[in-house]
Amino acid sequence: MNEGRSATAVADSTGNWVDRHAPAWARPYLQLARLDRPIGWWLLLLPCWWSTGLAAIASGARWPDLKLLALFLLGAVTMRGAGCTWNDILDRDLDARVERTRSRPIPSGRVSLAQAFAFLVALALIGLLVLAQMNAFAIAMGIASLLVVSVYPLAKRVTWFPQAVLGLAFSWGALMGWAAVFGRIDWPALILYAGSILWVIGYDTIYAHQDRDDDAIIGVRSTARLFGEETRPALVFLYAGAVLLILIAGIFAGGGILFDLGVIGFALHLAWQVRTIDIGNPAQCLGLFRANREAGLILFAGIVLDAAFGSPGAFIPAR
Repeated sequence: MNEGRSATAVADSTGNWVDRHAPAWARPYLQLARLDRPIGWWLLLLPCWWSTGLAAIASGARWPDLKLLALFLLGAVTMRGAGCTWNDILDRDLDARVERTRSRPIPSGRVSLAQAFAFLVALALIGLLVLAQMNAFAIAMGIASLLVVSVYPLAKRVTWFPQAVLGLAFSWGALMGWAAVFGRIDWPALILYAGSILWVIGYDTIYAHQDRDDDAIIGVRSTARLFGEETRPALVFLYAGAVLLILIAGIFAGGGILFDLGVIGFALHLAWQVRTIDIGNPAQCLGLFRANREAGLILFAGIVLDAAFGSPGAFIPAR
């Protein structure tokens, strides 16, 4: 066991604040919500921030709405925790059969099914309170997202593309930021959503290569298993499509050269991932997956700088 890890750390933990400092009674719940692994809420949050920033460009605002950015941060942490809890409830039997996941709180017996459901309800209520701070259209959009979130854990049982379902859920923020600013959905948000979906499929394919062998044994499907040795060309297609669609979304929103530079930086980071990946190295796959936070922040920086220093957006939303 790594120095600093607790005896109750999950199998692929790297020794974080939850393992080291959280009270013993709280630790399994924090692990259930994945608060020991912030990369998940970052990846859920980034499309929200992109969309909010793109709306600032489109409206001619000099900065994205800071209140919305804060609400999306709180909402991403909370709802990612709720989504992971729901996922672990449904996957408890599968998780018990996979080396990397069998030490999670539910399959290990540290959290009962009833306790997990109660925790899920508490997180959902917090998420609802966050959502209630937005306009009526954004509230309706947020509630609609629950349908996609609820079916994602089941997707790997019936399709080779569960990563696409995850993309629909994790990219929903690309619609939410725009909806929270304008009270409607326009083409830039829809195109951004499509680009984000391709990005999510790409990075989650990388992530899924960690479990490829175990998944084959227990019959779980994934794009990692589907693409296999053709993962690199598949990533080229997915990431290139993501970059192109995000660029088009920015053009439609009135983005300028600073936005373009952000997209270029984003694209270069994704190209590095494709060039570097070794699908036979689970630790490296996990590292590349986590690196997508930096890729997303590069894009967000370009969006913010374009809003602050670029020319006013040329997009006029329909009224």
